Amino acid sequence: MNIKKHIPNTITCLNLISGCIATYWAFRGDYQSALLFIVIGAVFDFFDGMSARLLHVSSPIGKELDSLADDITFGFAPAAMVFSLLSSFHIHLTFVPFLAFVIAAFSALRLAKFNLDERQALGFIGLPTPANALFWGALVTSLNFQTWFEPYQLPDFWLYIILALIPVSCYLLVSEIPMFALKFKTWGWRGNEVKYGFLITCIPLLLLLGTIGLSAVIAWYVVLSVIVWLRG
Repeated sequence: MNIKKHIPNTITCLNLISGCIATYWAFRGDYQSALLFIVIGAVFDFFDGMSARLLHVSSPIGKELDSLADDITFGFAPAAMVFSLLSSFHIHLTFVPFLAFVIAAFSALRLAKFNLDERQALGFIGLPTPANALFWGALVTSLNFQTWFEPYQLPDFWLYIILALIPVSCYLLVSEIPMFALKFKTWGWRGNEVKYGFLITCIPLLLLLGTIGLSAVIAWYVVLSVIVWLRG
């Protein structure tokens, strides 16, 4: 029995399990734990691909399993967090919180497109699902941990901001906007100016803003990618 060929798929399953646990905590309203397991899932997601390349055991089933795991961890789990937060508002229209699950649907569509798109070897076309999940996870967690009001006392304007951000993030997931990847062929500054510039500017955002700084980092990533794309 060749054990090494099962290692990447095992790591992928750990990603999927992390997403399931994150979803559990999301429905319980423990957003900090939910975000933690999304981050843990992202770590497993990074290492499953790396292990497959190092062991030379990549397979079609691994690719499909990876997409399924990613939609749980980076699609359904953040959608569950948004659903729980929206449910905390006093809304007369009971269907409104369920709009959050559109995020999971568009995440699945983005992952399906990624599997068929051969243009994304060195970069991305559209917002990667892990980035979208981290944006929502950090935003929801930060709103829940504001010290001057309880989650159910969030000002109503946050309801409208969240509802406006849902279609924006869904559009970005399936858009044709090229977005850079943090992959380095060489470690020199030349040719990596955008990547190093992005990493350097992320540091003060995270230090000054804390958890919500992660959402700011993802937003800055999108803006910077659009600027690079328009400058062409």
